[in-house]
Amino acid sequence: MGQSESFTSEQKALLEPYVTNTDRSVFVLTNLPEVIKGALFSRYSRSTLGLRNLLLKEFVLSEDSEFREIQGNSGKTTSRESSELAIERARKFYDRILDGYGDDSIGELGGAHLALENISMLATKVLEDARIGGSPLEKSTRYVSFSEKHDGRYRYYRDPKLMDSGYAKHYTRACDHLFDSYVKLCDPIWAHVRKLLPREDGTSEAAYERSVKARGYDLIRGLLPAATQTNMGIFGNGRFFETLIRKLRLDPLQENRDLGQSSFDELSKVIPSFIRRADRNHPRFQDYEDYTNFQKGLLNDFYSEKFSIESVPPQDMEVRLVEFDTNAEDRLLAALLYPFSHASLQELLQKLAALPEDQKKQLIQEYSKLRLNRRDKPGRGLEMPFYTFDLVGDYGIYRDLQRHRMLTQERQLLSTSYGYEKPEEIEEAGLGSIFDDAMLQAAEVYENLLKDFPHEAQYVVPMGYRIRWFVKINLRSLSWLTELRSVPQGHTGYRRIAQQMYLRVKEVHPTLADLMKFVDLEDYPLGRLESEVRQEAKKQSL
Repeated sequence: MGQSESFTSEQKALLEPYVTNTDRSVFVLTNLPEVIKGALFSRYSRSTLGLRNLLLKEFVLSEDSEFREIQGNSGKTTSRESSELAIERARKFYDRILDGYGDDSIGELGGAHLALENISMLATKVLEDARIGGSPLEKSTRYVSFSEKHDGRYRYYRDPKLMDSGYAKHYTRACDHLFDSYVKLCDPIWAHVRKLLPREDGTSEAAYERSVKARGYDLIRGLLPAATQTNMGIFGNGRFFETLIRKLRLDPLQENRDLGQSSFDELSKVIPSFIRRADRNHPRFQDYEDYTNFQKGLLNDFYSEKFSIESVPPQDMEVRLVEFDTNAEDRLLAALLYPFSHASLQELLQKLAALPEDQKKQLIQEYSKLRLNRRDKPGRGLEMPFYTFDLVGDYGIYRDLQRHRMLTQERQLLSTSYGYEKPEEIEEAGLGSIFDDAMLQAAEVYENLLKDFPHEAQYVVPMGYRIRWFVKINLRSLSWLTELRSVPQGHTGYRRIAQQMYLRVKEVHPTLADLMKFVDLEDYPLGRLESEVRQEAKKQSL
């Protein structure tokens, strides 16, 4: 490591609250608001000074920065009110630094943790669509019951437009019926699961019961409407939040527009300089709004005028491979060999095209053997081949798979057109009619809402109804997705999707499919439960 900058004892005393060391070349910033860290790094990219020297001279000792007012003399923040006042006064100073010394990427150097509570499951998907720069975590439908009421009402979103319309009673009646059915099915479905998998000797009752309930919630989650309220947390950088807020502000649903405003208000207290362009009055936002509206109008008008597609909606899960690279093996090997060569990519591709197929196949097979488990990630060369899938699965499955980020995906609006999934265990337990009745009533209300409220109608659609979406994904990311989502303890629904994606690739590229060597094609109706029992028993022993 290179020699670090040196500081006097007085300078060290000033710096020590804000850095983990003052005498080594690798250190971490501490006790600094995000706006200061972002501005500091922004200046850092255009300065010959080390970061600690820059912090000392242009921030700690600078009167313009109001650093002392924000931080106090001890490295700890002052009262909330005075700190917010100081940040507001210093905001123009930091904006000037960010505008003068940084570009959009500087917004990635400061971040925040945002909590969003009592938001609909429909809203969570819009929040999770913005994948790059943000890390979301959502309340599980598997470990948490959604049967609790608040002030005598089930927790689901009541859209103002719907509640002010003549459909209000129909909407609430359908949602209440879905939740009533969810509650009604809990005890009998747990009893059925216990019957299918009795508790083994040596398994603690607490671990077993938790596992039974988790499996039961998996089976009945299809009854939960998209309006079901949940909680989620997001850690993101400033650039991520700026993009997300702008998108939310222009969403057709009132809930998402409200979330955009609330997120802007709260994040402005922490990272104001990074999200200022998401303010409705900012010129950049006006440009973004015009562009977004023109774009939507252009595509919607074109589709309406030029297309008249009357296809028969699938009434089952569907996995179609609609596009793939015909020279995928050569592309993969060229990328893997590239770091060991001084040839151009084009030259490598030409050489590989002339190489006998059996030699290329042998290299791929030997490369595959190097992986000992699914956490041994293959090299970046696997990012060269791409596959595009058109998928139909229930909304619960989509919610699970949507969280994979290294891919391109787009979904259609929720509807009841593609039918719904009903776990066979529900029928076996004699609960099928209760399930069907609630699902069909929700579908009837959805159809009535659709004409006047095409976007708001989605709220009443239960998670068990199917949705169509497409995914374009490279082989490396597909390998991770299919291996992870086919493990025995995975949900039955997304295990089927993952298995079928693997099999579609195997049909066109059998050699490359061998690289996805840890995809599990077995059927484990109760595999998830058995895994839970083992995990819970392990927790009990700690």
